[in-house]
Amino acid sequence: MIAEKALYWASKPVVRTYTGTMLKMDIQRKGELPAGAKIIAANHPSTTDPFFVAALIRHQSFILINDILFQVPILGEYLRRSGHISVKPGHGQEALDAALEYLKDGRTVMIFPEGEISPLTGGFHKARTGVARLALASGAPVIPVGIHLLKERIHSIRSVVRGRVEYGHWYLRGPYNVTVGTPLYYQGNVEDHPHVRSVADNVMHHIIELSRESENRFFHTPGMLTGAFEAL
Repeated sequence: MIAEKALYWASKPVVRTYTGTMLKMDIQRKGELPAGAKIIAANHPSTTDPFFVAALIRHQSFILINDILFQVPILGEYLRRSGHISVKPGHGQEALDAALEYLKDGRTVMIFPEGEISPLTGGFHKARTGVARLALASGAPVIPVGIHLLKERIHSIRSVVRGRVEYGHWYLRGPYNVTVGTPLYYQGNVEDHPHVRSVADNVMHHIIELSRESENRFFHTPGMLTGAFEAL
């Protein structure tokens, strides 16, 4: 844990400096984040979202991230040493179990319920059930987060990772609006599959509504300043 905290505090100023100079950040909160274990759940318009959202939180969070990023030289090593959670194809339950351990310790976990980058043409993917299973199994509140950015500024970058061609969709500069909702609490049997599906859909509904708020704020907020930043 000591090494993870050291890496977190070392990297946080770097990311915050980047977001403060390269992005036009506009952050709106519906309320304070609750103390203790919590699940941050956001939409996922770009590959860079985990880093930008994590930079907004005042304390360390542990992110469920597609395993492919753990295979990227230097970045993968950083993710591993920082304690983030690799989500490997076919091993989703292992990732959820690791996340539940963090939640049992009162930590913050971040998840992107769509499970992949949102459609580049617009809209959202249907939520996968991981966020619901985490919420029901842990009792931790879900904090929905809605992101809006300019899709035309997303750069699709081709790379080869361990012999496979992969594409990252990086947002390097431009407006980045975030709306943070109030905590959502769920109860029920994690083995009740229709209920789990309903909870996942409910979380995604809140995320979509918050994303639309972020979008509306962008079109109705003239003269946003580069670097406008408010930590959560």
